[in-house]
Amino acid sequence: MHCDVPSCNRSLPMHKIIRKERLSDDVFRLRVHAPLIASERKPGQFIMLQVHDDGERVPLTIADADSREGWITLIFQAVGKTTHFLAEIAEGDSIAHLVGPLGNPTHIEKFGSVVCVCGGIGTAPLYPIAKAMKEAGNRLSVIIGARRSDLIILEREMAAIADELTICTDDGSVGRKALVTAPLKEFCERTPKPDLVVAIGPPVMMKFCAATTRPFGVKTLVSLNTIMIDGTGMCGGCRVSVGGETKFVCVDGPEFDGHQVDFDNMMKRLGAYKTQEDHAHEQCHLELAAKLKAGSANRA
Repeated sequence: MHCDVPSCNRSLPMHKIIRKERLSDDVFRLRVHAPLIASERKPGQFIMLQVHDDGERVPLTIADADSREGWITLIFQAVGKTTHFLAEIAEGDSIAHLVGPLGNPTHIEKFGSVVCVCGGIGTAPLYPIAKAMKEAGNRLSVIIGARRSDLIILEREMAAIADELTICTDDGSVGRKALVTAPLKEFCERTPKPDLVVAIGPPVMMKFCAATTRPFGVKTLVSLNTIMIDGTGMCGGCRVSVGGETKFVCVDGPEFDGHQVDFDNMMKRLGAYKTQEDHAHEQCHLELAAKLKAGSANRA
């Protein structure tokens, strides 16, 4: 693990935002200068960041990296106070603290046929895994699902590496009007069936992906994004029940056997602070609206 921050090494620069893109209304892609993390990161790993010195720490998966140029890519959805702060950062600005790579990397090998199932923002962490699976010689099928067309991200990138790409939307605005479990079941019914399924997305989506593959005996990996405070296994906030045993997502995961995860317990824990999260989200929108109003008044 490397801590690419000045407090760890006075010669290291702050984490400058090299490029910023808006992928949809609330989804952003940042290319961040972090050479030590870029040189050691593997598919499936994540980082912990603090936008400001006194801000909260949040985990984000490393969606891409270039060890030669020394940057990593972070893709996130502005849903809470910290991610709203992160969304306001401009190119040329810096992130105060960034630690990683954390978590266990995905086990990559030539399994044969691999199906990657992405739900919403889950397409971002699944992209480097899918890319590595393809490079290892697997036949790669990708299913991307979202509520509507404007929430689909990385379609072009996935299409470039997938042998077969299926798009699903809840409203049918693009691709199939279906949940991702519909094409996943069809893949499992094929002969031969997939050798491995990797699913990343909302907990309820991963739960039903695992339920879909279970009757077919298809090994299914899920990557969990639980409440996380330090990312080192000390706080216990990210604990989940896997096969009846307590595991910590930050150090034992983030990937687990989807057939063994107690998703109901996990979702209950994720909802523990929903009231506070909704309040923070509302406040962020009010503060942004106030800034825009003040800006308009000043220009007038």
